[in-house]
Amino acid sequence: MTRFGVPAPARCPGEEARGPSAAERVRTLVESNASAVLSIPEAEPGEPGPSVVEARAVAGTGDLFLLVPDACPAARAAAHARDDEVTAVMEITDIAPVAVPHRVRGRGWVAGWLTAAQGRAHATGARLLADCGPMPGPGWSLLRLEAGEAYIDDLWGSSHVEPDELAEADPDPLARYEAELLQHLAAAHGAQLRSLCSLLDGTNASCAEAVTPLGLDRFGLRVRFRAGASCFDARFEFPAPVGDIAQLRRAMRQLFEAAST
Repeated sequence: MTRFGVPAPARCPGEEARGPSAAERVRTLVESNASAVLSIPEAEPGEPGPSVVEARAVAGTGDLFLLVPDACPAARAAAHARDDEVTAVMEITDIAPVAVPHRVRGRGWVAGWLTAAQGRAHATGARLLADCGPMPGPGWSLLRLEAGEAYIDDLWGSSHVEPDELAEADPDPLARYEAELLQHLAAAHGAQLRSLCSLLDGTNASCAEAVTPLGLDRFGLRVRFRAGASCFDARFEFPAPVGDIAQLRRAMRQLFEAAST
């Protein structure tokens, strides 16, 4: 279904045995620092392209509040919109925070109806965005995107997400620390990462020239192995999902201990 210009999935794989749901992955991506742009699918030919989203937050209802420049096409369209006549698509691109081949880890789309946040909605959006960081000065518009559907295409697979699923999902508790943690692992724990080869079946891992941490969530660690011009990914699950940094440290220690035995 491409009701709002969101691409239909090329395939419909099931979720892995243990891992975040599609809704959780979309919610995590929306609330991350990944770059995002907002476009109006029904814009007239020749009009300016997508607008950069400076900041975003999700309300408990599942509505997205977006901060965009006043002069951008999305802000102008929302300012003149009546009710839900303007449909928009926000695209988020997730790029690995470490140096690794093929750094784009995935993309997510949230599509729906765009309006200028006013009154109580504006107050709610401003409060949520203030929790994310300092608000910029004049020259910015606060918009509300009422989600109609969402779609994720990432290292886990591709899937549509319904608005109620997005509203009920929680972002991964490690998401805000992931970039720093992956960079630290890559810079200071190369030997331990390479030891993970012992946990893999087959001979490819033993030939790996580089081992780079690619993704981290409460369920486990994803690593990219490179040998010459080829590379492959492997995922190492924690004994149990973690909820904070202290639990993550214990889980990582257990993982590296298992690899060294």
